[in-house]
Amino acid sequence: MEKMEYIAHIDGKRIQTIKEHLEGTAELAGRFASKFGKEDWGFCCGMLHDIGKYSNEFQKRICGKSNARVDHSTAGARVCEKMGGLYSFMSYCIAGHHAGLPDYDSSSDADSESTLLGRRRKKIYDYHKYQEEIQIPEINTLPFDPKTVKNQDFSLSMFIRMLYSCLVDADFLDTEAFMKNGDTGRISGEEMHQLLQKLERYTKDWMKNQDIDTVNGRRTEILQNCYEMGKAEKGLFRLTVPTGGGKTIASLAFALKHAVKHHMDRVIYVIPYTSIIEQNAKIFRDILGEENVLENHYNVDYEISEEFNPMQLAAENWDKPVIVTTNVQFFESLFANRSSKCRKLHNIANSVVIFDEAQMLPNEYLIPCTAMIEELIRNYRVSAVLSTATQPSLNQFFGKDIDQMELCPRMEEQFHFFKRTKMENIGTVEDSELIEKLSEEFQALCIVNTRKKAQELYNCLKGEGVYHLSTSMYPKHRKQILSEIREKLRKGERCILISTSLVEAGVDLDFQAVYRQLAGVDSMIQAAGRCNREGKRSIQQSRVYIFEFPEKKHIPGQRRQIDAAKLLIEENIDLSAQESITQYFKILYNVAGGDLDKKKIMEEFKGQRYHFAKVGKVFRLIEEKTITVFIHNNEEAEELFQEIRNQGFSKARMRKAGQYCINIRDPLFRKMEGAGMLRSVSEDMPDFYELTDCCQYTEDMGLDLEIQDGTGCFL
Repeated sequence: MEKMEYIAHIDGKRIQTIKEHLEGTAELAGRFASKFGKEDWGFCCGMLHDIGKYSNEFQKRICGKSNARVDHSTAGARVCEKMGGLYSFMSYCIAGHHAGLPDYDSSSDADSESTLLGRRRKKIYDYHKYQEEIQIPEINTLPFDPKTVKNQDFSLSMFIRMLYSCLVDADFLDTEAFMKNGDTGRISGEEMHQLLQKLERYTKDWMKNQDIDTVNGRRTEILQNCYEMGKAEKGLFRLTVPTGGGKTIASLAFALKHAVKHHMDRVIYVIPYTSIIEQNAKIFRDILGEENVLENHYNVDYEISEEFNPMQLAAENWDKPVIVTTNVQFFESLFANRSSKCRKLHNIANSVVIFDEAQMLPNEYLIPCTAMIEELIRNYRVSAVLSTATQPSLNQFFGKDIDQMELCPRMEEQFHFFKRTKMENIGTVEDSELIEKLSEEFQALCIVNTRKKAQELYNCLKGEGVYHLSTSMYPKHRKQILSEIREKLRKGERCILISTSLVEAGVDLDFQAVYRQLAGVDSMIQAAGRCNREGKRSIQQSRVYIFEFPEKKHIPGQRRQIDAAKLLIEENIDLSAQESITQYFKILYNVAGGDLDKKKIMEEFKGQRYHFAKVGKVFRLIEEKTITVFIHNNEEAEELFQEIRNQGFSKARMRKAGQYCINIRDPLFRKMEGAGMLRSVSEDMPDFYELTDCCQYTEDMGLDLEIQDGTGCFL
């Protein structure tokens, strides 16, 4: 009697048997898990994940003889539960390999079937024919050494996530390889030692400058130390470098040297702002080659000019040697439960992860975020670097046995050498007084805390050489304005810029004076970095003025930072001193207290009853609901808009659209919609609108946030 073939996938006349698919997935998942020493777990997960396909009902469906829906994920989870012990932890991964990591249980009866407990009770088709072909592999290792972790439940939940990532990526890749007959179009990029050689060639001439009395000599000293420190043992590092100290290249030098020394797989840059990402990614591509650097954020657009675009594919699972991404993408993926977001997680293991502008780690999620960083260091062979000019006081959030090694040589002296400005608190000023001061400046930057205030000031000042910059302008428009501003500054012409905080980090501008509305100490120091950036003027000629407006409006998300900064200003101390920065963050974190885990994320992982789906929904770094408004005020934007309208939404079109979009909050949306200025584009995208009133968007100011007749200005 001919042995029956149990089919997993069909492509035309070609078939992939379940055994072939399970073995292929197991081999890949095992290889991925071996990066953190758990190959046996990955292999076992892969071998059991699709055993539900051995049911007669699934075989009828795959052969087109039935349309009945068949749950093929619960079977493997049920086998793991029956095996008990260590195997039971795999049930989360297998049960959720399509639907997402489930909650253990639910407070709602309606959700009960999708939970792990619900899966145990669910009636499924007989799948026991798997025993004819599949043996359950042995597990020979523990998830982690219990002596090395401080929160075993959190560590176990993280282990389940990593295992899940190995499984779902392996499942996708094995299926993809079959469906595309091996021609996947995936290109992983070059090895770390090749990238290090490229960087060393790029910096070779820099290393000749040993004169520490020059800016370039100091940058070389920092760079050289980062190369040297790359040989250090894995762990947690700090790179505390003043503005202008060459932090970007220095951090890359450490990361590549460290990766080669310890046979690590990739370097991941985690950055708060897309403006810095785009700038840094360009630098990395110029040095290391286009094919080795993946930008992964909303605004990036990889043209799909072929059927399989390697960069587009790599974005799914971060299979490139250098990844540049956002805080949002990185941490929301680590706390996600959906396979699409979790696929990449195993590729974080055995990587160097650099948190650029580390002071921007989100306060309301600081405890879970630092717990995640510690977990990656302890159990997933990661080295992490906290890189910034304003180093946050995070020691209290890490285990006492985790030392933070500083990569910047003679750090205090470097800050003294790179000091370019003098800060001066000018107290409370009326709008008219500030406008008068700015009118007398030749090249000055004024940063305020809200978009609306920036527009009000600009409307009072506008004229030749006066510019406005904020997120009321779409990204492509902002780039164009920045280009004009840089040209004005380069030519030594008059240039007054009214902006929000978006110019504070990673935007290479050099003004003679900076006016900064009171904000967090880190923000004010970042603002100071836009003054006398190149050191061509004396400190006395380069002033940073800190001011307040008379109105005491609550600024969302900034109140604690402003209050902490005020305490230090009242003590009349130098805000730019390292001890002031340390003191500021200590005050900030002490005042925040329980709000450092505002959503109580850590409480959802207790007693081996983990709520992955719940956390996946509530862990959102950008909390406030916004509406996306598309501005089609030029030929290119109009062409794209018509393409979206006629051909529908796609990932590629929406990434392109991001360059012409502005996000607005709900109150402004309601005003604009009520005034007939907005129109919904499609029912498929309920939060995506077009601006129909072309007069509401101007070339100098972007979207006018004053919906009525405008604001009077009296001097």
